[in-house]
Formats: sequence, C-alpha cells, structure tokens
Amino acid sequence: MHPAAGAPLDPSGDPLLAAKFSVPAVTRGFVRRKRLLDRLAVGTNGPLTVVTGPAGAGKTTLVSSWTRWGTAPGPVVWVTLDSCDTPGAFWAYVVDAFRRGLTGLTGLTELTGEPGVPGEPGVPGRAGGVDHSLLVRLCSALEQLPEPVVLVLDGLDKVPGREVASGLEFVLDHAGPQLRLVLTSRVDPSLPLHRYRTEDRVYEIRGGDLAFTPHEVDVLLRGHGLVPGAETVHALTSRTEGWAAGVRLCALAMRGSGDADGFVRSFTASEHAVADYLLAEILDAQPAATRELLLRVSILDRVHPDLANALTGHEDAELILTRLTRANAFVEPIGDTRWCRFHPLFAAVLHAHLRSRRPGLETGLHRRAARWFADSGQITEALAHAAAGEDWQYGATEAVQHLMIGRLLADTGAAGLEELFSRMPPDVPGAEPALITAACHLSRHDSAGCRTHLAQAEHHLYREGARPTPEAQLTHALLRLLSGAYEQRHTGADGAAAQHAGEQAGELVGELMGRLPPLRIKEHPEIEVLRHHGLARALLMSGRLHDAGTALAEAVRACGAEVPPLVRHQCWGRLALAEAIDGALTVAADHARRSLGVAEEHLIPEPRRSGAGHLALAIVAFERGDVRTAIHHLDPAEALPDTHDDPLLMTETAVLWARVEVARGRQSAALAPLDEIGDALGDGLGPTSLPWPAERRAVARSAVALARGDHATAVSVLDGAESGGPSRTVALALAHLAAGHTETALRLVAPIDGSPGLTLPDRVRIRLLRTRAALPDGDPAATHALLAQALDAARPEQLRQPFTEAGPWLRHLLHRPDSPLGVPAWLTARPPDRQDGQDGPVLIEPLSGREREVLAHLEQMMSTDEIATALHLSVNTVKTHLRGLYRKLCVSRRREAVERGRELRLL
Repeated sequence: MHPAAGAPLDPSGDPLLAAKFSVPAVTRGFVRRKRLLDRLAVGTNGPLTVVTGPAGAGKTTLVSSWTRWGTAPGPVVWVTLDSCDTPGAFWAYVVDAFRRGLTGLTGLTELTGEPGVPGEPGVPGRAGGVDHSLLVRLCSALEQLPEPVVLVLDGLDKVPGREVASGLEFVLDHAGPQLRLVLTSRVDPSLPLHRYRTEDRVYEIRGGDLAFTPHEVDVLLRGHGLVPGAETVHALTSRTEGWAAGVRLCALAMRGSGDADGFVRSFTASEHAVADYLLAEILDAQPAATRELLLRVSILDRVHPDLANALTGHEDAELILTRLTRANAFVEPIGDTRWCRFHPLFAAVLHAHLRSRRPGLETGLHRRAARWFADSGQITEALAHAAAGEDWQYGATEAVQHLMIGRLLADTGAAGLEELFSRMPPDVPGAEPALITAACHLSRHDSAGCRTHLAQAEHHLYREGARPTPEAQLTHALLRLLSGAYEQRHTGADGAAAQHAGEQAGELVGELMGRLPPLRIKEHPEIEVLRHHGLARALLMSGRLHDAGTALAEAVRACGAEVPPLVRHQCWGRLALAEAIDGALTVAADHARRSLGVAEEHLIPEPRRSGAGHLALAIVAFERGDVRTAIHHLDPAEALPDTHDDPLLMTETAVLWARVEVARGRQSAALAPLDEIGDALGDGLGPTSLPWPAERRAVARSAVALARGDHATAVSVLDGAESGGPSRTVALALAHLAAGHTETALRLVAPIDGSPGLTLPDRVRIRLLRTRAALPDGDPAATHALLAQALDAARPEQLRQPFTEAGPWLRHLLHRPDSPLGVPAWLTARPPDRQDGQDGPVLIEPLSGREREVLAHLEQMMSTDEIATALHLSVNTVKTHLRGLYRKLCVSRRREAVERGRELRLL
C-alpha cells in the first residue's frame, strides 16, 4: 500500500503520522493546576521552556492542558516524539508541524513549499541527519513570522543521539524572538542549559514542581468519585511524594477497594497499585547490570556507591547511580553528598520484587551492609542491618564494643535499638548477647530480668580462659550499678555492707571508664551521666540523701545537648525526688517540672518515662499541706512502669499514700500500701539489703500507729532505732514522746540534733518534739523560743505537714492569748476558693495574660495550630506559653490543665 499522492514523507519514504501532531487528550479526573499553567505562560514569554521529571510525573498532561486552556503567546504546534525517530524524521515532523499549524501565515513558503518527497525543498533528504541549509532556511523563515509561535516537542529524551540536540541549539540561537520552544523530557536535554541560564533564556519546571500538593491530591480523589478525609489526603500525598501517576493509580485502586481510608493505611496496597507501572516503565527498561544493582540495594533506605558495590560485588555503582539520577529514574541525590535515595514506592516495589524473584538473598545482603556500615563507623545503621540479617551475635558484639549501652537505654524511637534487639532470640550464645538482652530488660523497667541476664553474661565474661574486652566489662559493670545487681549479694547483710557494695560498683564503673581512651568516653557522654545516676541510686538506697543529691547534680551538669532526652528526664526527676524527700521543696518542684518538660518537649513515650518527677511534686504538695494536689500527682506517678520496678519509687509511693490516708482520716486504709510494698521487697522490719526503703516503711508504719493512738506498736516497729538512720531515730523519739517517755525521746534525738544527715522535715520535728517536751516545765519563753525555731526553719519552704501532724497541743499553744507568735499566715494559707478548710491546690505563681488566653482556648478543645491562628501567634510561641502554664499549674497534659484551671476558677 503506497502513501496517498501529495502526502508528506519522512526521509525513509514512510508517511508522517498525523497522530504525532495531535495534542494528547487529558485523562478523566484531570486536575487543572493553575499554579503550573501560570508558570508555563511565564516560561513561553522566553525562547525555551524545559519541563523535566520522572515517568508519570505529569509532564505531557501539564503541557497539553496548557495548550488547551493556558495563555499562549501565539499558535501552538505539537510533535510527539518516539524512540524510532531518526534525526531526519525528527526534522521532517518539525517542518510539517509548522506547515500544518501555521496555515495562512506568510514566511514559510520558500521553506516548506508543497508536500513532497525526500530530497525536495524543505524536506530532509536522509534519515541519519539533516542538511545545514534546511536549518538555516528554517531559522530564516521563523525570523519573518509576524507573531510568536510555540513549538512543543513532547518526549525529547526518546530521540536517540546528540544530532537533534545540536540542530535545536542552532535553531534556538538563530531563529529570532518569535520561536518559543517547549521541551518535555525525563532527562535534561543535551543543550547548553548552563549558558542559557546565565543568559536568562531558559525557564525550567522540574519534577519537584510537578509534584501534587495535598490540595491537588484532594481534588484528584474527588474527581474519581471519592470523598477523602484530610488524614487520607495527607497520607497519600506523603506516601507518593506527590508523584502524579502514583496518585492517580492509587485513586483508581481506592475507588475499586470500597475502603479508601483502609487502602491508604496499607503501604502494601499502595505498592501493589503502582508496581506494574514502575516495573514496566523503569526496571524493565534498564540494562541487566542496572536491574541487578537496583534489586540488591532495595534493602537500603539510602544508597552510597561504595555500599552498592559491596552488595553487588562490582565496581560500577557510581556510574549506574549517576545515570539513573540524571534520567529521573526515581533516584535522587541527597544534598551535596555521594548518597542518594529512591522514591519510597519505587523502593518498596523493588524490595518486593527482590523477595519474590531472589528468595534467600536478602539476609545475606543485610549482613554485607552491616559490615560495610560498621567499617564506615555508622554503628546504628550497622546494627539495624545485622538485625535484619538475623546476625545477632555480630550485632550484639558491635553494640557492646562501640559502647552503645547508653544509647540503647535512652533510645525512645519506635525503631530504636531497644526495639531492634527485642527481636533477638533468647538462646543466642555469648556474653555480648546476654549483656544486650539485660539492657533491653532494664530499658523496659524490668530490673529482675536484667539481673538474670547479667548473671549469664558474667558467666561468659569471667569463666576460666576468657579474655573480656574493656568495653564488655564496662557494659556489665554499668548495668549492675543501674539495676542494683550488687544488692543481691548482700541479702541479710547490714545496711553498711549494702552501701559499701553500691559505692564499689560505682567506683568500678569509673575505673573501667579510665581504661578506655578518653576520646571513646567523650563520644558517649551518656555513660558518665548514667554512672552518676547509678551511684546516686546506690546512695539513695542507703539513705544518704545529700550525697545522692550531689551525684545527681553531677549527672545533671553532665547532661549536655548531646545526651539523649530520656536520660535528662530521668536525672532531673530523680534529683527532684531526692530534694523533695530532703525538704528542699522549692528547688525540687522546679527540677520536677524540668523533668516533665523534657518528656513533653521531646515526646518521650509514656512506657519509657519515669514517675520520679510526678512523685516529687506529690511530696512537695503534701509537705505543704495540699493533699488534693498530692493525689493528683500520685496517680500519674503510679501509672508509669518504673514506679513498680524501682525499690525507691515503690517505697516512696507507698509511704506517701499511707501519709495521705492518715491525713484524710482513713487510718485503717493507711497500712494497705505499706503491706503491699512489704510483700514486694520483703517485710522491711529487720536488716535487709535495702536499708533505706526498709527504714522508710518502718517510719511510716510507726506514724500510722501513732495516728491510731497505738503507742506500743509505734515504738515496737522501730525497735533498734539506735542502729538505724536519723529519720528512724526521730520517728522512734516521737513514738516515745507520745507514749509519755519524754526523757527517752530527748535522749534519742540529742546525738543527731544538728546532724547534716537530717532532712528539713526531721529538723522541724525535732524542734517540735523539744517544744512539746518543754511544755510541762511551765517556761513560756523557752517553749515559744523552741517553737519559733521550728517555724523559722519551715517558713522558707512553706513546710506545713510536720505542724499538721504534731497534734492538738500545737494548735492550743499557737492560739494561747499569751503567745507572742500568733498563728503565722503562711502556716494556714488556703486557696482563695477553698475557705472551707479542705485541702486544695495552691497556685504559687500567677498565670500571665497570654497564658490565661491559651488556657481558655484549651478548654475549647482547640489544637496548637488553631490557638496560634486565633491569637495571631506563631506555633512555637504557643508551645512556650503551654509549657509555662503546665509548670505553674503543676500538670503535664491539656486535660489536666483545664481541670486545674476550673478548680482555681481561672476559667
């Protein structure tokens, strides 16, 4: 069959296809993107507009829609290009496109003449090239056009060779101002774009510009008959990164699934929707070596040429990755580095293809990657790949040798080290796997489980012939210190032995740190912080509050920005608890709020948080006579897991609950928490490996007995107080005083009066004890002087509870007509709205005007962004006001802030 007479032909004699001159139709559900149409209008005011992007980015759709509905400077002629277009055929199509599109315009007659055959004027005579004279005549004709004309060349990357680009460069340089060229391509055309940029002759629209915005995704989904929620729109935009074909294919699949929201929640569903497209358009179009590289590196989140070479066993990765990047083949560079990344959907499709086509290969690839990352000093990535490759022994050894113990204990990420190693089987042999498993248990507040695996690690480390590394020894010693494992060897010993063991454990950690190069320790500042934290724990267990506070202050000072937030949260909270017990209430409250603030600011998950900060605030509130606020903080403290694992927190929580029940007049319920803690830690009445918790429980039991009028029991539970700590001695003296044994009470407190080991509450109790003992002597001046000493000591911290617990005699003394003291206002202060004598929250620091406004918007259930908009503030400023009102209201959550605001009549 021969071409019709007069039909234009290409150099090979084949007829030109009319379809290649037609502007492609837009698809159903097309989204008219005005922002891009406007950009094309701007671009076509100049000589060259280049639209580049990966397959399916929407290049052709954009330009074809602009051709129909955009603002073009003149007629638009269109040529769709194919891979079979030779340079001669290319120019034949270009010339005929002008002939078809510019009918009725003068200036092209001498170039095109009438349709003819190859070799006639205006028609390229050979397939492999074009005569220079034809390009000259084309430029001359275009110079004579009375108005601009837009030539769209769609798919320029498909035309092989560089000759076409060379001809286009000549035409662009000589055709005059009326030619406006629009090129679409997956790759940058072989034109001197760098020169055009400096001359301001090129306008570029890139793949990132073509990406759909959330609003455009929403419009597209609605065009497919879907009614998506904002969460669905944002999830799909994020997953596809705005890739037009991906969004459209997912929209079609969502419409067919019947559950659009469920589809978006499933990454696998999105992967299946685009798999065929990506495999056909990208993977299958690559050479065999490139396909092999793509499959092997699909296990990675990011790719380095050297890492890719390690996975393939070849040396051509850099060349292949560079070519893929330039080809917009869903591979893009990461900043100004040699690293690159894949589009997440492309990576997922490649990964699934690897598993189906090459089963069993993935494990080995992960193991290779683990060793490459380890050799490169990127230990976190090495451990992730070791775990993915189930090479647990290697991963655990690397973690120990690189001192990752602190990061493991302090990592709060969902994909952190603890989460990673939690998948390790329990039967992996060796000291390092046992150490890592022990650390995982400790990070979950399971000290007992930690100690069990530490014993296994110790068996491997110190068996005959073993040569443990300093890193393994340090990891073992630090975990023993933090978990209290040293205590287990002193069950039944006296408190001094347990205390000595704890100090030795802390010294051993310091000694082992000294065996390592200082630079190694400097790289892991959390190790030093954890050492102080563990030493403070040992000191607290021995009742040495001041020394523990010093150790915790050292830990806090060592908490630089590089120390993980979880460690800072724990250190501030434990420091606050030690200070609250000691009676330094003001600073304890401040440090507790810092602890809670770190947790909120860094979004530390609740299962990893410590209850120490809340417990400290509960103690502060109770000692100041605010029982309701104490309960308010006790509840969240008890909800956190370390309160049920740490002996100190367990004990202090039980003791405070007992005191709260006594303050509420429920003496019969006060012993229950003490009995429960006794069951958990031992009866606590005789010498144990945990002297401080035992003493605290005994003192609390004595106070409950005194509240019930049972003086004999109050004394009996504290028998042997002379060999106990100062708090136990003070409690025993109070019990004897209540029983009428005044001389015994005074004899007991005489040696410890003024001791630096006394807490502020105990110092005040001793003054009150002496005051009551002086009453029978009938010397009002001496009695009032002693009482004045107690009041002066308590006033700076607003310490009220010792006076409340003292009994009716103190109220009578303060209200006596001849008393020179009167009743101090601070001692009976109540909230403005609580004049009924009940306990309630006291707002120590008033809210600012802005904080009150933020609180009012919180009551309306508004988000942070909505509050910022309503108050014309930045989101960060609103967050600052939120932290301020949380601190002042002694709360950590929005709902709690609203409830407290209502209690204080701020709302």
